[in-house]
Amino acid sequence: MSVQRQPGQCAANAAPTAQPILGQRSKPIQPYGTVLNYPLALSEEARKASVDGLNQILADSIYLRDMYKKGQWQVTGATFQQMHKLFGKHFKKQNMLVDKIGDRVQALGGVTVAVPHDVAAMTRIERPVIDREELPVQLSRLLEAHEVILKECHELVKLAAAGGDDGTVELVADHVVRPHERAVWRLSAHLTDTPLVCASK
Repeated sequence: MSVQRQPGQCAANAAPTAQPILGQRSKPIQPYGTVLNYPLALSEEARKASVDGLNQILADSIYLRDMYKKGQWQVTGATFQQMHKLFGKHFKKQNMLVDKIGDRVQALGGVTVAVPHDVAAMTRIERPVIDREELPVQLSRLLEAHEVILKECHELVKLAAAGGDDGTVELVADHVVRPHERAVWRLSAHLTDTPLVCASK
């Protein structure tokens, strides 16, 4: 005989059972777009502005991370091995940045954007086609995505600095902007049309 307990029957006087209480739902405990009142010596306005900016960067970072995975899986051609490893490396870096940005949103009392349909609705990055594309197109899309995020970062650094949010300034300027700039440098090098053997005359 199966033992079931319905959602909501978690009272202290309920009989103990090893049966998991499945199918539970409830009202959200914090709406998206709000910030909790943590004693951070920052105004609510400053925390809200930082959380909004960070969530936009987070959504675009998650999207860019998955574009790198798409590139890693779908890249082909003579430079397959090199680009497969490069895209995998950048995927891991973006995954680390996503975690840092998400942690900062929560530390400020906000709610992180997280799941794919919300990310897709929020991102400002152009949606790539589902098909496999040539490597130069993949690289161009990635560079454009990096630029979108860099613009958002520069805007947020100024906004957070004005609100006295030094933690967000430090995170974005040192741990987000610089890795994106290095990625742009490295990806751009693969789009230069330079001779491989004979120098141009």
